[in-house]
Amino acid sequence: MPDDDFTPKLGRKRPKDGKKVVKFGGRILAAARLAGTKTGVRARRFDGSRIGRGASMGRLLSSRDRSAGFRGRRAVVKASLIRLRGKAGQVARAHMRYIQRDGVTREGLPGELYGPDTDRADGDDFLKRTAGDRHQFRFIVSAEDGAEYPDLKPYVRRLMTQVEQDLGTKLDWVAVDHFNTERPHTHIVLRGVDDRGDNLIIAREYISHGLRERASELVTLDLGPRTDQEIDARLRHDVDQERLTAIDRRLLRRMDEAREVTAADNDPFQQSIAAGRLRKLKGMELASDLGGGRYRLADGLEDTLRRMGERGDIIRLMQRELTARRLDRAGVDQIVTTEMREPLVGRLVQRGFSDEHRDHHYLIVDGTDGRVHYVDIGRGDATPSVPEGVTIRLEPSTVSVTTADRTIDAVARANEGRYSVDLHLRHDPNASEAYAASHVRRLEAMRRARAGPERLADGSWSIPDDHLARAEAFAQRQQRDRPVALSVLSSREVGDLATVEAPSWLDRELANGATNPVRDAGFGREVRAALMARRQWLIEQRLAAGEGREFRLARGAIDELGRREMREAGERLSRDLGKPFEPTRTGDRIEGVIARRVDLESGPHALVERSRDFTLVPWRDVLEHNLGRTASGIMRADRISWQFRRSRSGPSIS
Repeated sequence: MPDDDFTPKLGRKRPKDGKKVVKFGGRILAAARLAGTKTGVRARRFDGSRIGRGASMGRLLSSRDRSAGFRGRRAVVKASLIRLRGKAGQVARAHMRYIQRDGVTREGLPGELYGPDTDRADGDDFLKRTAGDRHQFRFIVSAEDGAEYPDLKPYVRRLMTQVEQDLGTKLDWVAVDHFNTERPHTHIVLRGVDDRGDNLIIAREYISHGLRERASELVTLDLGPRTDQEIDARLRHDVDQERLTAIDRRLLRRMDEAREVTAADNDPFQQSIAAGRLRKLKGMELASDLGGGRYRLADGLEDTLRRMGERGDIIRLMQRELTARRLDRAGVDQIVTTEMREPLVGRLVQRGFSDEHRDHHYLIVDGTDGRVHYVDIGRGDATPSVPEGVTIRLEPSTVSVTTADRTIDAVARANEGRYSVDLHLRHDPNASEAYAASHVRRLEAMRRARAGPERLADGSWSIPDDHLARAEAFAQRQQRDRPVALSVLSSREVGDLATVEAPSWLDRELANGATNPVRDAGFGREVRAALMARRQWLIEQRLAAGEGREFRLARGAIDELGRREMREAGERLSRDLGKPFEPTRTGDRIEGVIARRVDLESGPHALVERSRDFTLVPWRDVLEHNLGRTASGIMRADRISWQFRRSRSGPSIS
């Protein structure tokens, strides 16, 4: 008989002692229920959300959250877990400085760090306690109508006391209240250890639901539940809003498979609210009137309204900042959000956080095109901080596999997946050692980002077969963190550049024929006036000739301005150092101590101090980490390839 024809038939186990027959199926079902399953099938896929302290309370509060009505006041809680390893100590210290920065209190003063029992906590002492911790938690708590609290400290302390009870352990934390945004909020930093010194593991379900529900409970208890009048007023206000509202979410839940919905409701007020919102959505071309009170909601309605809400928030932010600075830029057509597709030149109005939780920043730029731009610049630590009021240039960062990536891959493929400077020079005899060393820096950056290459004990590198694909993914991550490249054109007021004896960005604009659009409005009007005055000054200095379209810079005018600037800077620094200034020329060998950075109108320079004199050479970012060290290199037309060694005595100036 074939094996497929065999069908087992389960019967009863016949006891030998004459006792009652046992039904093993019942025992199996009972055991399955105890194991959290039903008929052998798990009721919920295991995802780790219930591991850690507060798991059961998180489940309870999650169900209460889903059944909550409109009367409770809401709270938003954003949470992140930060692993403290490598340079994380520096990151933790930077975050502590950020939350205590200037201008975050109601009076515009620096933030005040406090804790469970003190109104003036010591941030350095807290960081010392966290030095050996594996991780820490960071929370941002924003309660609805939190502006009604005269002081948020009692609310936050009661919240953290409740969290301690839910988690069953004492907690070590500090916090700072911020009032510099439309909604007051609190930054809380929590150590990742419990009261026994063990790692504090908080169940994901508690972080996702429990914290928010506890924060909502307390604000509802303090300010009382929302009244019928408050709820009705909020709904009436939401009818005409160009953002995602509670009315929209209700309509989305009620629509059928064809995305059709009506305003019909047993409650006349709710019906009128829904009807008004549907008419508003129709006017925004996000709903179609089918007649008979039926509407079809547009595809992607939720995402579209969310983006419109974000744009509205941005425009209100920009208008508030421009008003505070008394900059008249009336009209939405002059206030735009910008996705960088081409370079933008303008004056920096403000830098701020587009997402404090993820450390994402934005810039507000008063452009030469007569418009004010809001530009998302990605992670804050990826773009250097510059003071407000400086003239900057923003360019979209490029995403691509570099020539260095392709060279590394070619060398590795020819050497059984290994790369080193020696192998590079053997592969390409025309390459210099400094050029090959730049490829090692690229590999080191990818290694720190865990993007593939591994450094071996002998200093060579193991390169995976898919190196180019990994390099492209690495570049894309960099582009997300740093979507734009920022350069400072001048720290002076644009009007002051008209007579400066130094090559300025205005001169480069005149030499190139004003490649950036300059409109006769806003900052563009100031730039046009400065360009006109600069033309006249250059003609008076015999560095240019002609009028209008016939205007031309004289041959070598930019170089002459550079020499004038260098002479003036050398004389000024010579008085401070007590040493003569010696200018450098292409081909000169430079050797001395990298003493400090000197910012000139033509760009940043490094002051290289020698035993008898000093000189100035173009600055490179690599010098930032080598101040005080002895360096040597050959002056090229556009750069110097530096070699460093530790100085015995160090620099002679501060």
